Amino acid sequence: MKYRFASLLLLMIAALPGLGSSAADWKHDIYVNPDGSGDYTTVTDALEGIRAYMDYNVTVHIANGTYKEKIVIPSWLKNVTFEGENADSTIITFDHHANIDNMGTFRTYTFKVDACDATFRNLTIENNAPQLGQAVALHTEGDRLRFINCRFLGNQDTIFTGGKNSRLYFENCYIEGTTDFIFGPATAYFKNCDILSKRDSYITAASTPEDVKYGYIFDSCTLRALPEVTKVYLGRPWRPYAHTVFINCDMGAHIRPAGWHNWNNTDNERTARYGEYGSRGAGASQAERVGWAMKVSDSEAADCLDLAKVFAVTTGWNPAE
Repeated sequence: MKYRFASLLLLMIAALPGLGSSAADWKHDIYVNPDGSGDYTTVTDALEGIRAYMDYNVTVHIANGTYKEKIVIPSWLKNVTFEGENADSTIITFDHHANIDNMGTFRTYTFKVDACDATFRNLTIENNAPQLGQAVALHTEGDRLRFINCRFLGNQDTIFTGGKNSRLYFENCYIEGTTDFIFGPATAYFKNCDILSKRDSYITAASTPEDVKYGYIFDSCTLRALPEVTKVYLGRPWRPYAHTVFINCDMGAHIRPAGWHNWNNTDNERTARYGEYGSRGAGASQAERVGWAMKVSDSEAADCLDLAKVFAVTTGWNPAE
């Protein structure tokens, strides 16, 4: 009797997704197309075709189209690339904002990434909610995430970079918003990104922890604005030890001469870590910048451009302490 029970148990385990199947049963390339010609018609459904905690690479190819989905990339996925057919035409969109049923900021996301070691390429991620409060397009919690040639569309709080010690890399991306539209505690590097302000307000609101050396680094980015927008701060500290540096960026005339804001708290002026180096354009002059901003030296700027240093894990954990 016990042998029959054991055999039945093994059959039941084999039937569970991702447990009884061999790696050969799973695809390395998955195709999503809303017209039904791929493996799946939605990105959400395609996640079911990826093996949990796998040790091989998978690419999810997403065809042009508008996908109205609220998506969570779960923590048990890794080594996955999500690649759109075309950044302008592969659009993932939703419309939640903070004032819907007291949703609050952190549940408004269109696209949330809890996974680590994932790459996102040629995608538009949009929160197209009306301007009625915070409305996150991209919410990240995972570590070692790359976003290449993506577009992030929204208004207030477009990108939330969550997770202390999480590391994010954005390259050749377009990011738009109104207020605090890049915010959070993660370490994030922005390379050759196009950043559009849609309202007189603030670009960044970092909440870098005190014991984390690097927060936001903008390398060779372009800062521009809608024609009617003329008074924009580079950032304000969401939490006291916010770290944000702009290096070799092109800053439009919409950037305020003061550059930085203390979030109406003079104590933040002693702790916030804000600086600039080598930028150009009508808004780049540091002559009238706030006196409490950092003076970035040549060596400090070089360190900020060294990805190995920026993304080094600098904090430890001892559960016995």
